[in-house]
Amino acid sequence: YSNFIDHLRVYVRGGTGGMGYPNLGGEGGRGGDVWFVARERTTLKSISEKYPQKRFVAGTGANSSVKALKGEKGKDCEVHVPLGISVLDDDGKQIGQLNAAGERFLAARGGLGGSLATNFLPCKGQRRTVHLDLKLLADVGLVGFPNAGKSSLLSKISHAKPEIANYAFTTIQPELGKIMYADYKQISVADLPGLIEGAHANKGMGHKFLKHVERTKQLLFVVDISGFQLSIKTQFRTAFETILLLTKELELYKEELVTKPALLAINKMDLPCAKDNLDELMTQLENPQGFLHLVEEEIIPANTLEFREVIPISTYTGEGIEELKTCIRKSIDEQAEQVNEEYRKKKLLLLQTSK
Repeated sequence: YSNFIDHLRVYVRGGTGGMGYPNLGGEGGRGGDVWFVARERTTLKSISEKYPQKRFVAGTGANSSVKALKGEKGKDCEVHVPLGISVLDDDGKQIGQLNAAGERFLAARGGLGGSLATNFLPCKGQRRTVHLDLKLLADVGLVGFPNAGKSSLLSKISHAKPEIANYAFTTIQPELGKIMYADYKQISVADLPGLIEGAHANKGMGHKFLKHVERTKQLLFVVDISGFQLSIKTQFRTAFETILLLTKELELYKEELVTKPALLAINKMDLPCAKDNLDELMTQLENPQGFLHLVEEEIIPANTLEFREVIPISTYTGEGIEELKTCIRKSIDEQAEQVNEEYRKKKLLLLQTSK
């Protein structure tokens, strides 16, 4: 992933409580807490650079004294983390999630101050090692094999400026862009590192790619109309086989990924024979079951995807780009309306049952 960091292991410790005052029954202040707070424009890389030790310790509670029988609470430690963070314990169990700006998670609680109940001795704060796991939050995730033209597409539809080069693994770190519409609506699009066959088994960038697909609302498959071959050692795949393979990789990693709404962009329509290849592909997509006997059994997914729209495009000439942006907007709006409708029905049902 080059210099992109999407996982960080950190040590957190709540502050120790303050000493109690036995003679006057004074109570020491509680130790400070360690909080993770979601903030926009924050990265795990910036945390790693700013805190190379990756240790976060809250302040100690103030001791009880004649002047202040109740000691002050220790200073809290706030760690700003990016949106889309899952907090995991050392066993890999998820203990928290931060998806919106301002959301907070208590990572380590401070210890109680000394009091009559503790024989006026302070308690130590909670201490543990936690893992911050980032999954990019985007409306649309671009899914495709290397060199399908995902980076070029992102640069055409948004203000993102990904590095584009003429070799297989162009994208070595996720890129986020935003499509801006005339009515000021914004839709975020994530270009994720290219999949290869066997990604579900963690080949290539495997899980590092696939985990970011989990948080996207919709998928946009980007497929080269002329087919795909990673190297001379690997098998050539037609556009139809490429779609089957991409679906299979998503399905094997996590079955619910293929239930997400999906669009299909057929790229490189400026190439010779692209029109004939497109006619053949559309026939195959209209009746996929009729063509599955022509491909190897191991690349056939359990469920073939039904795309909401199939849009032929060329990132080289700009053909179909505006139509694609319109289709993305329509699909996202329809999904939002569907979610709102389900929410309204649920609220209505709750009202009826409460009566």
